[in-house]
Amino acid sequence: MITAYITHPDHPRHYMGPEHPESPQRLDAIRARLLRSGILQQTMQSDAVEASMAQLRRVHPEAHLRLLEHRLPEQGFTTIDGDTLMTPDSLRIARLAAGAAIKGVDRVYRHQADNAFCAMRPPGHHAEASNAMGFCLYNNVAVAAAHARNQYGARRVAILDFDVHQCNGTIDIFQNDPNVLICTSFQYPFYPWRYLDCRASNIVNTPLPAGTDGPAFRRAIEASWLPALHDFRPDLVLVSAGFDAHREDPLAELCLGDEDFYWVSRLAVEIAERYAQRRLVTVLEGGYAGDALGRSTEAYLKALLGLPFD
Repeated sequence: MITAYITHPDHPRHYMGPEHPESPQRLDAIRARLLRSGILQQTMQSDAVEASMAQLRRVHPEAHLRLLEHRLPEQGFTTIDGDTLMTPDSLRIARLAAGAAIKGVDRVYRHQADNAFCAMRPPGHHAEASNAMGFCLYNNVAVAAAHARNQYGARRVAILDFDVHQCNGTIDIFQNDPNVLICTSFQYPFYPWRYLDCRASNIVNTPLPAGTDGPAFRRAIEASWLPALHDFRPDLVLVSAGFDAHREDPLAELCLGDEDFYWVSRLAVEIAERYAQRRLVTVLEGGYAGDALGRSTEAYLKALLGLPFD
């Protein structure tokens, strides 16, 4: 299979300080691992292009976008919340992250690739329609879904999110939208402490207790996500790939291994092959243990490329 790999060398321009876990070193660790393993060389690599304001407005109100622009500092840092900072280049880099997801959608709909992996930061799944938070400024996967619907007429978009934190932003934007199915697994109880009990008919919440290991994770996904996905029959599959559910990640307490990220990638590939003419776009979310992040991303990409785990 052809996998598009989309990133941008300017991503370090968004920098929230030497102690912040959402750092440029995350993408450095991914790139180093993929180069060393030879996986990166098997992908179709390209640079992201900034999302336009019109594309962002499909999921974020104009007033919110203007507020972020107004708060952008000319130098130093601006604090959005206790976890989220902006520097002078932060919004440009965030537009590149959203633009990477848009480019991934373009690649699969134009038959230039079977699937796409967007290795960009900052992440996006905590960004609500009118609220930047949790390291996130724009909701990249939501921007991608809106682009697919507007540009290509996507009618049933599935968003799968296995980050250790629930995708409150994606839920905020799409809850009660019958044409978007959101399947989200997450450590519970845990940040972001909102939408954890959302009962909207298009949301499949899969809460996992601290200490959940790979076999238990797989059983939970098979029991909750698969029936919903088969009923929904998506014509596009989007994935918010957070690798912070790894047992080595310092910010949480789930116990997944590299092989589990290969498994969930294969699941997404199989759903896309069955219902969506292979159209599958993945955007990077969390993952803060450099070595584990690199290995997990490698495992995930192997499944996208149709390669065995080992």
